[in-house]
Amino acid sequence: MSLTSSAATEPDYDVLVVGAGFAGMYALIDARRRGLRVVCIDAAPQVGGVWQWNRYPGARCDIESLDYSYSFDDELQQDWTWTERYATQPEILRYAEHVVHRYELREHIRLNQRVAKAVFDAEAAVWQVEVDGGADVRAQHLVLATGSLSTPVRPNIPGLDEFTGEILMTAAWPHEGFDVTGLEVGVIGTGSSGIQAIPILAKSAKSLTVFQRSANYSVPVKNRDLSPEQMDEARRDYPRRRSIARTSMAGTLAQAHPSSFWDLDEAERRAAFEARWAEGGVLFGKVFDGQTVDRGINDAAREFAIEKIHALVDDPEVAAALTPDHAIGTKRICTDSDYYETFNRQHVSLVDLRKNPIVEIRPDGIKTQDGLHRLDVLVLATGFDALTGAIAAIHLEGPDGVLASDVWADGPLTNLGIAIPGLPNLHVIMGPQSPGVFSNAFIASELQVDWVMDLIVHCRENRIRTVETTREAAQDWSDKVQKLAAGTLFPETESWYLGANIEGKPRVFMLYAGGLHPYSLECAGVRDAGYAGFELADA
Repeated sequence: MSLTSSAATEPDYDVLVVGAGFAGMYALIDARRRGLRVVCIDAAPQVGGVWQWNRYPGARCDIESLDYSYSFDDELQQDWTWTERYATQPEILRYAEHVVHRYELREHIRLNQRVAKAVFDAEAAVWQVEVDGGADVRAQHLVLATGSLSTPVRPNIPGLDEFTGEILMTAAWPHEGFDVTGLEVGVIGTGSSGIQAIPILAKSAKSLTVFQRSANYSVPVKNRDLSPEQMDEARRDYPRRRSIARTSMAGTLAQAHPSSFWDLDEAERRAAFEARWAEGGVLFGKVFDGQTVDRGINDAAREFAIEKIHALVDDPEVAAALTPDHAIGTKRICTDSDYYETFNRQHVSLVDLRKNPIVEIRPDGIKTQDGLHRLDVLVLATGFDALTGAIAAIHLEGPDGVLASDVWADGPLTNLGIAIPGLPNLHVIMGPQSPGVFSNAFIASELQVDWVMDLIVHCRENRIRTVETTREAAQDWSDKVQKLAAGTLFPETESWYLGANIEGKPRVFMLYAGGLHPYSLECAGVRDAGYAGFELADA
């Protein structure tokens, strides 16, 4: 199909959803329930988004299963049984397949096809979309549910392509798995995927060498099986659980300590930290209100976590190398099962790349300043081009040749994290300048998808052909996002929240730090004001 104007031709669909992860699947469900003609396209061979690709050993969600699930249909909640407090990748993927079957989505999803280019035909008021591996599509509205962490980063290390052993990426792990038994294994990266995979790989590898670029805080996950009785109780409790989640700051049940940090004595503060640490999980980053805002509170939490690290690691020098130097919570806290204890094993070693950097990768291993580390397998746990990477991979062109890449040349510019100026009828889910990964992805994506579908139905009922944020409204929202971030400790840490892991990427804080419930009120306010800040045109 030629991407030329064809105003006389009706669009194939009212809505094209890009991405068949959980946000995209819900967009498909919601659009169909509203009577919209909709199709979903994904490059993967299966649904599930990030969980389709991230099959590395130990892959597990860091939000409790009971929260990391859809809330829009109580019958679905009552029907599904979670087996663990924190679900593993295979169980999450089974849940995705269950949803596809339950809501009869399969015939509306095109897999193994990649959206490469989308150009808005202003005369016809439709997006003309080029699809690699499939037929091209014309749709009035384009919904990008492309994922916050879906574009893996392959590091630019001299000699990487010359390595003759096996190179694996945690973010694109072989579907058939890979057995490292008896092999010399190296892992580059100690973010979430590296921290989850390292203890599992260490159990069977002949040797395991961890190449750490920067240390991260990790809290024991404290996983456990969920008994039938616990699931029965959870099903009865879902109305309360979901009500709390929707009015919370992060879309979960977790609440900060009821007392102010500064109203407690030292023993009471320590007891609060101990209780949350014993509970396990990433929410150690939110023991007290203001923990990522007030440096005094953050220092106390940080010192507690460092004490735990040093108690778990036998070698003081290794413990020191595993100790992060950033404010706790300003990079996403990781969760683990025996991560720190793994470094007490004789066949596991740590290379601190800040002190002993990689010189080059050779055919038989990694050469650092102190010598050659011979390897059979190299695992790249090197993270993602977060939040903007998957969107930037698509050539998005609005009227008059406006390119999304130009609009975002200095960093994301959106209204509500949903709309991009210059690109009509384009809607982003769980992207930059929304709460995104600061919140429960299910609750947040349901909120955003509902808002977008409300808007699309409003346009249909009022014979509105195009809807577009004004640049002024987008700038106001972007300014608000930056102001909220400036009131926290987040911007002082070089993290993927700011794009710091990608060379040449603008250093702009990319998430709405005001909390999920306040964000929902912002969205409702725009809708209730007749979509203030948006231009709605009938021609």
